[in-house]
Amino acid sequence: MPANESPQSDLNAGELIARHQHGVWRYLRMLGCDNATADDLTQETFLRVLRRENFIQHSDTATSAYLRRIAFNLLVSRHRKLGRVQNAPDSTLIDEVWDRWAGKDLCGDSVVEALRSCMKLLTERAQIALRMRFQEEATRVEIGTALGISDHGARNLMQRAKQQLRDCVEQKMAEENIVE
Repeated sequence: MPANESPQSDLNAGELIARHQHGVWRYLRMLGCDNATADDLTQETFLRVLRRENFIQHSDTATSAYLRRIAFNLLVSRHRKLGRVQNAPDSTLIDEVWDRWAGKDLCGDSVVEALRSCMKLLTERAQIALRMRFQEEATRVEIGTALGISDHGARNLMQRAKQQLRDCVEQKMAEENIVE
């Protein structure tokens, strides 16, 4: 166990939830859950853990990984129960992506803050296009019409904007890791 991580077995239920709830919820959203499903599965994840008499928190990192595994399994069970056939990527790959973006930040707050900061650096048109696409779920045709460009132009604008965001966030996260 790394020197900066001590056993967390003395945390009560409230502290466990406060420390890890946002991370589990964001992880479920990353897996494609809507807000309500992520809320339900996050709650069920903590209920499962808290019902276990032999659960010991060895470290925040181990607990976070364990909670993500439970949440993933609950999501898979939910899909089976609802009769949904979906190809789910390997959970190991999903955890690698989560660890890459969330890193030491158990709940992903630093990535979200970096994304907000980077979003402000985009042109106004790029910001509008991305907000329309991801907040309003507008089509490329609708975005193009709103911006006075073709749907192909809207696609290119959003691709460039997403690449700029990706590069900016990666740079900010790299800088943050150097400082820590």
